[in-house]
Parts: sequence; structure tokens; C-alpha cells
Amino acid sequence: MDKRVQFDFEIDFTNGGGIQGQDFRLDIEGNDITDEELAKYIVEDMRLLMVREVRILNKKIINEKHKRRPAYENDEQ
Repeated sequence: MDKRVQFDFEIDFTNGGGIQGQDFRLDIEGNDITDEELAKYIVEDMRLLMVREVRILNKKIINEKHKRRPAYENDEQ
């Protein structure tokens, strides 16, 4: 079974403001992901700039089929 991570997050920006996500889910490889890796993934995947801090909350790993196709499949189209 594929693994996904379900979590809440809060992101603060250096120029003010922020965003939040609740019950957000992402595909992961393996059985776990650190908060630091998860924060980096969110910032890069959403192409966020001027990030001051990312807080990961209520993280849990769940068994659920992956929703995205692997990156190498997307590149072929």
C-alpha cells in the first residue's frame, strides 16, 4: 500500500502575512518523512518565496493510494 502524510501547516512570510493548511495530504516515499523534509517539500512544490518559518502540526502517516504520478511520467508528456 502507498503511504501518504496528512498534516496541518502554518507558514509565515518575511514580508508579513502567512498561509495555513488543514488536513493537507501528500504522497511520500517510504514509511516516514521528517518535519524539515516536509516543510522543504511544501515550500518548493508551492514555489513560495520569502518564507520565514514553517510549522508542521498534527502529522500522521496513512495508508492511501498515491494521487500524483511520479515526476518521470509527467516529463514524458
